[in-house]
Amino acid sequence: MNKSLFFSWIVSLVATLGSLSFSEVFHFVPCTLCWYQRILMYPLTIILGVAFYYGDRTVYKYGIPLAVIGMVISLYHYSLQKLPFMQKLEICTSGIPCSGEYINLLGFITIPLLAFISFTLIAINLIMMRRNNR
Repeated sequence: MNKSLFFSWIVSLVATLGSLSFSEVFHFVPCTLCWYQRILMYPLTIILGVAFYYGDRTVYKYGIPLAVIGMVISLYHYSLQKLPFMQKLEICTSGIPCSGEYINLLGFITIPLLAFISFTLIAINLIMMRRNNR
């Protein structure tokens, strides 16, 4: 059993279930950047789960790019929320503003930060997996 792959899958599963609960249980309407992050996280849950089940040790080849792109988008999203000068660069022009905050725990924990942490943990674990396979 590859612990890095299993942990990556669990992180993606928790992130996916959290995302779905925010929208379906708490009725938070996702902004444009939230949708982009979902587009990257949801397939990771399936890809990593299947790779773990079949023992695919090369899943890092397509998992790392998805996780890194997700990190970039979620970091940009978080900066829109926390850095006032970044709001001039906001791409959300219709619907829910990307700079809005549904949750703000301890003054800094928001949904994009949670996504960034998830993507980062997945990327780190897949990079460790890649190093162990060499």
